[in-house]
Amino acid sequence: MIEIRPRAELGAAHHGWLHARHHFSFADYHDPLRMHWGRLRVWNDDTIAPNSGFPTHTHRDMEIITYVRKGAISHEDSLGNSGRTAAGDVQVMSAGTGIAHSEYNLESEPTEIFQIWIYPDQTGLPPSWGTRPFPTAERSGAFVTLASGMADDSDALPIRADARLAAAALSPGQVAQYRIGDGRKVYLVPASGRIEVAGLVAATGDGVAVRDETLLTIKALEHSEVVLVDVR
Repeated sequence: MIEIRPRAELGAAHHGWLHARHHFSFADYHDPLRMHWGRLRVWNDDTIAPNSGFPTHTHRDMEIITYVRKGAISHEDSLGNSGRTAAGDVQVMSAGTGIAHSEYNLESEPTEIFQIWIYPDQTGLPPSWGTRPFPTAERSGAFVTLASGMADDSDALPIRADARLAAAALSPGQVAQYRIGDGRKVYLVPASGRIEVAGLVAATGDGVAVRDETLLTIKALEHSEVVLVDVR
């Protein structure tokens, strides 16, 4: 089963400094049919105005991944961590027993991010945070794992969930495949461009919900950056 969820039909929020699209129920957007996708709870598509952002707030028992599409996000938290994550790179936060953090766009241009929340396999663990660069050239033509809690993904940023975040950069006409394990689900979003999956077309910001499939074949119809999450 492969379902396209057009960006225009997603939940939306406009707060002046923040324009957001919600793939799943979040804040004031509620759809009982889109509460989660397996262990994937949140996929927000956020555009943050320059010199603005999310002031200090708390999280608990959630794996939170930020994929920066454009610009950069600057992070500070109650553990004393701070860092700037730029376009194409990823940061992860395991909220564990509780963490307070802020996320600001300190750039002179809007910042665009995917904010992805995944339920952890185990609750009550100490919180943590990390970030690292992932050069786009390394994911040219094929999916590269960026964050993962799966045993074979030792080169990825660690999360505490049986889940994987992967991304690929594709040229027009280029094809990438992703194999799906038994009983697993995938949620995929083009961060840019336009793609074809099993004869269905998805454009920038559209969601692609996948279940009961074993192999995804993704063809780029133009230069495309594709991000997916693999969960149970």
